[in-house]
Amino acid sequence: MRYTIELTGLEVFAYHGVLQHEKDYGQTFLIDCRYQVEAEAEDQLSSTVSYAAVADLLHVTATSNRFDLIESLASSCLAAVSALDRKIVAVQVTVHKPQAPIDHKFDDVSVSVQSGRFEN
Repeated sequence: MRYTIELTGLEVFAYHGVLQHEKDYGQTFLIDCRYQVEAEAEDQLSSTVSYAAVADLLHVTATSNRFDLIESLASSCLAAVSALDRKIVAVQVTVHKPQAPIDHKFDDVSVSVQSGRFEN
């Protein structure tokens, strides 16, 4: 059986960006992660992949590295989650940068990456 688990709006303060002030002062990023687990239908944590473990991994990945591009951050998060457990068969990560240095009013800038094929 496949289960789809979604973690949305994980708030991370980190130092990603092309501009020097982004590297020096940092900003808040939001990370969404959707992943599919192929596992037996058991009512035990060992039969799935903990969303708390995924949240911890995303936080560590986003704060222990520095990237110029959020595309690179998203790819690094995707690789980390994909490698977390063999039960994970598909992953999608979206990184939001709501404080991006844009001279126009906007709500959000985001980048999404995906690996594997999601099934309904």
